Amino acid sequence: MIRKEMIAMLLAGGQGSRLGVLTANVAKPAVAFGGKYRIIDFPLSNCINSGIDTVGVLTQYQPLRLNSHIGIGIPWDLDRNHGGVTVLSPYEKSDSSEWYSGTANAIFQNLGYIESYNPEYVLILSGDHIYKMDYEVMLDFHKEHNAAVTIAAMPVPIEEANRFGIVITNEEKQILEFEEKPENPRSNLASMGIYIFTWSVLRDALIAMKDQSNCDFGKHIIPYCHERKERLFAYEYNGYWKDVGTLGSYWEANMELVDLIPEFNLYEEYWKIYTKIDNVEPQYISSDSVIEKSIIGEGAEIFGQVYNSVIGAGVVIGKGTVVRDSIIMKETKIGDDCSVNKAIIAEECEIGNEVEIGVGEEAQSKLNDKVYAFGLATIGEYSIIPSKVKIGKNTAISGVTTQEDYPDGVLAGGEYIIKAGEDK
Repeated sequence: MIRKEMIAMLLAGGQGSRLGVLTANVAKPAVAFGGKYRIIDFPLSNCINSGIDTVGVLTQYQPLRLNSHIGIGIPWDLDRNHGGVTVLSPYEKSDSSEWYSGTANAIFQNLGYIESYNPEYVLILSGDHIYKMDYEVMLDFHKEHNAAVTIAAMPVPIEEANRFGIVITNEEKQILEFEEKPENPRSNLASMGIYIFTWSVLRDALIAMKDQSNCDFGKHIIPYCHERKERLFAYEYNGYWKDVGTLGSYWEANMELVDLIPEFNLYEEYWKIYTKIDNVEPQYISSDSVIEKSIIGEGAEIFGQVYNSVIGAGVVIGKGTVVRDSIIMKETKIGDDCSVNKAIIAEECEIGNEVEIGVGEEAQSKLNDKVYAFGLATIGEYSIIPSKVKIGKNTAISGVTTQEDYPDGVLAGGEYIIKAGEDK
């Protein structure tokens, strides 16, 4: 078999619990982004743009939509006889039916897959970040420094540094110390969760640490390599990178796409973002509609007004309806004379007529104040909202709701409706 210089292992099994009802039935990397993409499209596109043609995608939580989105990798030119994209689910292996119990354990369970390509280097990626990076440049850095492990790192504000794995380096960017989420950070260079390992080093570390519970790169593998005096280096990245793990950061990253000069450009010819495209008819914008500073997906029908929003494919926005600062995912139908402010509405929802979403004062969420914050109203996929109701801020709705679910026609700020069988 032809040896691959570097293969990528893309960790895409995350539940994304901080995205609340958006990830009740779908893995975080499969959540829609930017009107036509899914989050996983970004690392996959980075791979093919960087000349990496062999990618193992490790799925676990709610993998169906992710699997059907990736398919055999055609949109990313990853449908190859040798290499290409392979979805690696924990329950499909015959020798063991163990679930992945940590990022490094997931890689350990797929040592056989990596061995079959016998690569010189292995690139470890996360499936839930929005960014563009040329991994080939990072590999050149790895080789140049004769590194065993290279960690992509970026400067963050020092007051936020305790949320990350922090590296302390010398002038050559060699890592002297690595601290996972330190209370008093001594550096602001944060690990991005993107690693290049020399394969022999990674294999030895995974086997040595295989009995650790919830074996993780930041907590176990990197410290193990450091203790063994392996050569660890930090590859500094200064481009756009967003971890869209919270509703606030997810909403913010989408809103940044519609800035007049977006910091993150989806339309660069030399670094395309590829995705699976459904065959849908062209969009329809009525003569009465108004659209300002927004992304409108294919097949959308706009009869109302849309400001500073990201609208997915096949969305219908009725007459007299005004949508502001919101994300509306594909195939959702919004009736007439509604107002939607700072909302995230997931796929295939139905919103009745004269519905007001995002009204009133902000109140603390009674469901989960760490998740449902940021002044957003969040509606999970396949939900139905009846006509003439008002929905406040920091609210969550999932499921088919009726008039009876809204006392006096109102879901006040901080309240929630999660129907039986729906996850929160």
